[in-house]
Amino acid sequence: MKKILILYSHFPPSNLAGVHRARLFAQHLPAFFWEPIVLTVHEKYYEEELDWKLVKLLPKGLRVVKVKAMPLTKPRLLGDIGLRAFFQMYKRAKELINEEQIDFLYIPIPSFYTALLGRLLHSSTQIRYGIDYIDPWVHDFPGSDRLFSRHWFSTQLAKLLEPIAVAKAVLITGVSESYYIDVLKRNPKLASQIISGAMPYGAEPSDHKNLVPDLKKPRLFRENPAKVQLVYAGALLPKAYELLEALFKSICRNENVFSGVEFHFIGTGKNSKSVEGFALKQLAEKYGIWQSVIFEYPNRLSYLDVLIHLSMADAIFILGSTESHYTPSKTFQAVLSGKMILSVLHEQSTAVNIIRQSRAGLVMDFNGLAGAKKIEENFPEFFTEFLKELKHFDTEMVDKKYFEQYSAENMTRQLAILLNKAMYKTSIDGSVIKS
Repeated sequence: MKKILILYSHFPPSNLAGVHRARLFAQHLPAFFWEPIVLTVHEKYYEEELDWKLVKLLPKGLRVVKVKAMPLTKPRLLGDIGLRAFFQMYKRAKELINEEQIDFLYIPIPSFYTALLGRLLHSSTQIRYGIDYIDPWVHDFPGSDRLFSRHWFSTQLAKLLEPIAVAKAVLITGVSESYYIDVLKRNPKLASQIISGAMPYGAEPSDHKNLVPDLKKPRLFRENPAKVQLVYAGALLPKAYELLEALFKSICRNENVFSGVEFHFIGTGKNSKSVEGFALKQLAEKYGIWQSVIFEYPNRLSYLDVLIHLSMADAIFILGSTESHYTPSKTFQAVLSGKMILSVLHEQSTAVNIIRQSRAGLVMDFNGLAGAKKIEENFPEFFTEFLKELKHFDTEMVDKKYFEQYSAENMTRQLAILLNKAMYKTSIDGSVIKS
């Protein structure tokens, strides 16, 4: 067994989506001869509401080491936990590497600042390290084009820090290749030293088995046999709102098609702690479909509570983004829910093939430039087709054998293969890179 130190600042009981990346890798790595140790920040320094049920999903015997962090201040001058715990994480990671003969350091990001720890720890211990892109570090997002704005400064800082962080890495992975491919283009010198590969989050059937004791728990909305109830669960990306408005406009103009339908948006609030932080209400009111077709529950639910709502809905709704790299991790939970999926996704999203090839639902795909127009014009016809298919849908129709390749276990198998290659990666001249 080789030892791998997974350095990620959030871990259960944190309810952030990224914790499942580290959790599922740590769960399955021992089967592929890698013993994981997770280094994280103590939960008392987290900002988000904690979900202690997630701790029950952790594999028995997993070693989790926790460090302190600088407390939050008012006003909130330093919020990113990767910064607040930067030196504590560095110190403890260095101790673990030296004392326990760690073979490899693996750093999922964000927090993006923790990627710099790979470079620093390599310099002080010669440990080989890899960076896993859960999200792109350098990319354009709303506000980043406004000169000297906060988002502009963040983008400039990312462009400055990323080359430093990846300079000595031997492995770069991501949820999708599009999340890191530009990193390799921006840093061509990496070609001779880097191993790279993409693994989606992956589906974990055992998570759904943990729902059984809680299936009778009260729901956010009541079942209505007279309505087809679809659930969308999770945050909305900034570049999804253009698509969402086109969707609402299309629903408004075709009331006859959507008269028997309810879309329930869960955990989409602007502030995950506030039940009043509505993100969709104003837009839905603008088109006259609020509390008739569109319903929103802005507060973030626990991971298992979300799975319960998925399993008890009539169907699952997935909305992508105009960004081609975005692959919704909720796709895997949606397929495992056993309910038919209605999805609107960028044509380059890997979720498109996952849903189509597994026969788990229907996809309306679009390109980034014409997405909103296509939705506005064609969604009613697409939805009508979906309703027809829904009447005959059965979970046994899903190609489970095809979907197995996207299991969390198989994603971890791919990671282990990459780790083994990275351990013995040679430079372009054939010599083994010093670790």
